[in-house]
Amino acid sequence: MESYHAVLEAIASSHEQGVLATIIHIDGSAYQKEGACMWISESGRTAGLLSGGCLEETIAIQAKDVLQHQQAHMTTFDMRQEDDSSWGQGAGCNGIIQVLLEPVTAEMRADWLAVKACLDRGEHVLLARKLDGETSGRENFFFCSESGRRFGGFCGEMTPKLRSLLDSAPLFQGKNGICIIDGVQFYIQHYWPKPRLVIFGANPDAKPLVSFAKQAGFFIVVTDWRPALCSKEHLPDADEWVVGFPSKTVPQLGLNKRDFVIIMTHHFQRDQEIIALLRDQPLFYLGVLGPKRRTARLLSASEIPSWIHSPVGLAIGARGPEEIAISIIAEMISVLRNGPASKKKTT
Repeated sequence: MESYHAVLEAIASSHEQGVLATIIHIDGSAYQKEGACMWISESGRTAGLLSGGCLEETIAIQAKDVLQHQQAHMTTFDMRQEDDSSWGQGAGCNGIIQVLLEPVTAEMRADWLAVKACLDRGEHVLLARKLDGETSGRENFFFCSESGRRFGGFCGEMTPKLRSLLDSAPLFQGKNGICIIDGVQFYIQHYWPKPRLVIFGANPDAKPLVSFAKQAGFFIVVTDWRPALCSKEHLPDADEWVVGFPSKTVPQLGLNKRDFVIIMTHHFQRDQEIIALLRDQPLFYLGVLGPKRRTARLLSASEIPSWIHSPVGLAIGARGPEEIAISIIAEMISVLRNGPASKKKTT
């Protein structure tokens, strides 16, 4: 998933100074997109990726100078050449990549921990970073959380026009990248909480799905009415285990429009109860394990609404729990990147 989750976890767990390297602009194609970041501690430990491995060594070397001088630095990599005569190592990625390296001071560490706390609560955070030459410091940063909390040293210096633009819905929902606001160049980045995946059903075939989804960056909640199955011992890679019957657990889960849900209890009456409880929930993704005709029976309908993914997963001819899990995760990532199907109210 997004590299900033691993980076924020590394900053939170480290007591060392370090450097944050962020891709702020790409011209052409590249392995990663704007917003990908990497943490380099003073002892050389790293978290996150900026490329498939062709930039990291050079970035780590440059980070030492940034840390020594406590000064932000912008560096550009031309990946268009397919030989070693220019910058790189024959990567041939056909893109020019701009990377901003900046020291993480004690004050900035506190701000990044505040960002992590917001994400852990499920809040989206917007960053506006003023690109003012090679300057460093908290005074160049503005953060705004989904709940309206503002922090960073730039909060008090904003002009009315800048504040209005930062508060506007189009910018808040936009993409990462450089823009000009009120004559000043800014880098805008959106930090999103990990997408939550709620799995109804803790049978053995849920194990690879939980494991692979965890590696892909989802926050995993497993719910089942059988305590022996819905447990850390049975599904150790899950983040939460909610035991109980659907009528009790669905209200407890606090499902929202960003959630991914998969129904896979293998119990027809239970699945029927779950899908009835979920039909009016504002979900981002709902998948039902099993053939279309079974899902139609669950819905007591001749047709399955387009927003319900049934059979769940991409049609890759998957066989067995592991391949089925891969097909499901591939479909969820596709929906995550491209958006869900529209949900129209049905009677």
